Amino acid sequence: MNELRTRTLAMTTLLAGVLVNCAIPLGLAKEKAPPVDTNDPTYRLYQLLDNNRAGKLTDFYLLADVYRDPANPKEELQHILKADYDKARMFGKLQILVRSVGKILPDQLKAYSTKELFDFGLSDQEKYMKTEPGAFGKSGDVYLKATADGPLASTPVTDEIRKSYELFVTQHLLPALEKK
Repeated sequence: MNELRTRTLAMTTLLAGVLVNCAIPLGLAKEKAPPVDTNDPTYRLYQLLDNNRAGKLTDFYLLADVYRDPANPKEELQHILKADYDKARMFGKLQILVRSVGKILPDQLKAYSTKELFDFGLSDQEKYMKTEPGAFGKSGDVYLKATADGPLASTPVTDEIRKSYELFVTQHLLPALEKK
């Protein structure tokens, strides 16, 4: 009887050892995120905001690109951006709202603040929500676009949307924030 008990105890110990040796590495082996390219626009923006603005940017308005109205090619419109960033947010750390107004003239820039010009836009055309650095469209990123008759709605991310996000960050947000 003692010999049976000893064998059972030995087998149980051996089995427990095998399970522990197999289970521990599986539990500890988290998928490592690939290293982020230091030239990635979002990474550069996050670093700038973390280092120079304590990880926060609230209600930052700026004029962006001038473009032709697709419905009336003779008319020029201008994008105005509102950016918010909070390092502590788990989701949507960076949010960029895009509105359009008629092309801003120099006299209008003297008479109105950028926030007032943004408010003239009345409704948001697009919203980019970015969580982690990397190309726009990764898990956790959200793109919303205004529908013809309604508010912003979730829209699949395409290469064109990735390019527009990168353009807003590299050509407008980063240069404006680096000046300040």
